[in-house]
Amino acid sequence: MTSTSLRAGYIGGGFMARVHSRASRAAGAELAAIVSSSPTSSATVAESLGFERFYESADDLLADPSIDVVHIVTPNATHFELALAAIAAGKHVVCEKPLTTSTADAEILVVAAVAAGVTATVPFVYRFHPMVREARAKVLAGELGDLLSVQGSYLQDWLLAPSDDNWRVDEKHGGPSRAFADIGSHLCDLIEFVTGDRIARVQAIKRTVFEKRSLDRAVTTEDLVAVLLETQGGAIGTLLVSQLAPGRKNRLQFEISGTEETIAFNQEDPETLWLGRRSHSELLRRDLDLSADALRLSVLPPGHPLGYQDAFNAFVADGYAAIRGELREGLPTFDDGLRAAALTDAVLESAVTGAWISTEGVLV
Repeated sequence: MTSTSLRAGYIGGGFMARVHSRASRAAGAELAAIVSSSPTSSATVAESLGFERFYESADDLLADPSIDVVHIVTPNATHFELALAAIAAGKHVVCEKPLTTSTADAEILVVAAVAAGVTATVPFVYRFHPMVREARAKVLAGELGDLLSVQGSYLQDWLLAPSDDNWRVDEKHGGPSRAFADIGSHLCDLIEFVTGDRIARVQAIKRTVFEKRSLDRAVTTEDLVAVLLETQGGAIGTLLVSQLAPGRKNRLQFEISGTEETIAFNQEDPETLWLGRRSHSELLRRDLDLSADALRLSVLPPGHPLGYQDAFNAFVADGYAAIRGELREGLPTFDDGLRAAALTDAVLESAVTGAWISTEGVLV
């Protein structure tokens, strides 16, 4: 199978379908078919995104023998059943995060994908910024020394007003966690990926600021979460996740300190790393003197900024390469989706009980 012969089917036709479809096209796949929330919506999205055809149901799409890989870009609560059906149909799967709304369901999907021998990935795409790979290379090479502390935040403001609403706010569609499952999972994934160290235990508090939003329904999911953590290696840290931070659009940031050096990354300025030592600090810009993995993802010359869509394109390209048997470093799979589900469960449990909760039960 070559990249040009790979045929992609899509379940879901919203914003993420647009992002995914650009990445599929960039990776050389054919946009074979799509199904959305209604036949009318499916027809409209198929035409606007350039799919060959649309189906009226997910079952019809999954029954199409010409489709090799299925992208699931639907509300969170539907991921489990759709991904399980896609695996049963023998399709490779790209499933939006959170992979599922419970750890138990995520474990079932991991086992099913392995048994079926399909490639199953989750778009933790911030791993695919070249400077994230550069940060990881520096940490794993020991340049920071022994890791001491981690600070991180993921801040947005798109739900700042009580009139702001979205299906994610409704637990029935988005699951029991919103802010942490939706964006906090990205932050934790980056910290564990860059450091090579697992979060061992957490203590969390969460807040739901608005009891009702524009649709006049009770809101049970959190707007913001603060987390204390300790890693397996003994580093300690703090995380703040909020969808009510005025002026912050998509600020995913981490800072990791060791005995020799600190390294910091901000997703809204993804072409740079901040490096700090006691004697001096410096701003490292994406250039030609980078680690091999960072250079591999630098698809444009220095000075030509790479951003979110470029990172997404790289994720999909690596996922499609894995389907062809070409495994590449750092591809996030259903194992990572399971890990995120376990961390989310631990954070929610701690927020309710006030206790430190171990996250080491799922060490995939």
